[in-house]
Amino acid sequence: MNFPHPLMAPVIELALQAGDAILPFWRTGTAVTAKADDSPVTAADLAAHHLILAGLTALDPGIPVLSEEDANIPQSVRAGWQRWWLVDPLDGTKEFISGSEEFTVNIALIENGRVVFGVVSMPTNGRFYVGGAGLGAWRGDKGGTPVAIKVRDALAPGESFTVVASRRHSSPEQERLLAGLSASLGELQLANIGSSLKFCLLAEGAADCYPRLAPTSQWDTAAAQGVLEGAGGEVLELSGEPFSYPPRESLLNAFFLALPAKAAWREKLLELARS
Repeated sequence: MNFPHPLMAPVIELALQAGDAILPFWRTGTAVTAKADDSPVTAADLAAHHLILAGLTALDPGIPVLSEEDANIPQSVRAGWQRWWLVDPLDGTKEFISGSEEFTVNIALIENGRVVFGVVSMPTNGRFYVGGAGLGAWRGDKGGTPVAIKVRDALAPGESFTVVASRRHSSPEQERLLAGLSASLGELQLANIGSSLKFCLLAEGAADCYPRLAPTSQWDTAAAQGVLEGAGGEVLELSGEPFSYPPRESLLNAFFLALPAKAAWREKLLELARS
């Protein structure tokens, strides 16, 4: 199909190729080493990183790349970037190491701190998601025809309000927010899933809200934020401001809320988050 942004199709292909580079290491007991921040890294992360870096540079050598596996670029350099790629070559390394299928390849194009579009691919099954604000969002499978996806703004009769949570990361603030949501909206259904697939569940209308009141890094969220925004969702800081990616010193994200932009309970969620 003809995607609305000229770089979407080649980046989807690149993300799928990165998945193919990862798979030979999956469930093989590949060696794990610790980075300076104690997060794990494997040969699979590095293989995907090198493939993506070469592919993006070939697409347009004028667009710099910030990857989790090459993130030591001084803020003084990044401050001059207007347009750049934000990449997590293997999002969900802990899931990958444990043998789970819930890991992804994340590639986002950023302009002036905002996501233009993002691609999220699943190496184990060839599925991908792509989208951007004002462009639309699609889910596809390798070799198939992509289908448009959108968030659900309201629950159908009999549906439960579904909150996406992380299997590995929560916080007292997040637990309080969930308790407040439950008191306001009734019993919550919790969907636990790894990596950036949390955003993708919202984007395809399979869940309603993803509050993250625990640490993440910029490369964890940008690509899937693009997919969600293309599907009619939004990602907000707890203040209600749009979630963005300025070239600040720290690459850690603030806490955020991901939700359908037209959700009737939007203001209630923000009120609970602020309190």
